[in-house]
Amino acid sequence: MSANNDWVDFRRDDETGIESVNAHFRGHAYDPHDHDELLVGVTQQGLQRFNCHRALHTSTPGRAILIEPGAVHDGHAPNEEGFTYTMLYLPQRWVAEMMQRRGLGDVSNIEGAFRHTLNDDALLASAIQQAWFSVHHSDGRLARDQSLDHLMTMLSRHLEIKPNAQSGAAMQHMQLLRDYLHDFMAQDIGLDELSRLAGIDRFKLTRQFKQAFGQSPHAYLVRLRLRSARVLLAQGIEPVQVAAQVGFADQSHLGRWFQRAYRMTPASYQRQCTNVLYPTPATLR
Repeated sequence: MSANNDWVDFRRDDETGIESVNAHFRGHAYDPHDHDELLVGVTQQGLQRFNCHRALHTSTPGRAILIEPGAVHDGHAPNEEGFTYTMLYLPQRWVAEMMQRRGLGDVSNIEGAFRHTLNDDALLASAIQQAWFSVHHSDGRLARDQSLDHLMTMLSRHLEIKPNAQSGAAMQHMQLLRDYLHDFMAQDIGLDELSRLAGIDRFKLTRQFKQAFGQSPHAYLVRLRLRSARVLLAQGIEPVQVAAQVGFADQSHLGRWFQRAYRMTPASYQRQCTNVLYPTPATLR
């Protein structure tokens, strides 16, 4: 527990890979970050304010929050009382399977988008809450499966495919750079290196990359490293090894970025995923 009474209650369902969070924050909640998963949540108390898709959103109690994989967002409380919310992190592979069963194709990747980041559909919010309760409180497989099926039925009404704004040679260059960052994220990559690879100057490169993916190459690389770190930590790999594998300078470097993005340390996240025991660090408890 921190001085301002912030708290995070996090759990992970091993069979589905779905992560569930119940959290409360006052003031600054977390820095800009993104996830590989689809995020669906409900504000329970207070005003929940965040930037996403280059717009400022304010969620009030009962509103549903819908965020796609790769969508960069932050969070803060504009009022002293803070805000409380519940959230489910739905893995892309799991969502794709659920959607394909409904004949909707794979809309789980970054090209799949929600029509609205904030939604006032009371039935959707109720479905999110029910699914969160079943997953978070280990309510049994049957209750979990039925509540998740109902959630996906409700969620499918709010999904659509949005084409990328860029096309042609410029987009091909940016996709090449994105793939390069994925392949060599553990290396110390420089902007001149990316510029030579794309065949354009570094200033034009940064502008086009932001247009394609909504963030600078460095910001994208940091988010990529953090998402990869979450996967490795959930597999039980020690944080010091994870830091080296994904390209952070050391474990403390990983820890600083991880804490800013997720408001928990890598070791705390791992304990709640795997029950791996490490010395308890100073963190939000």
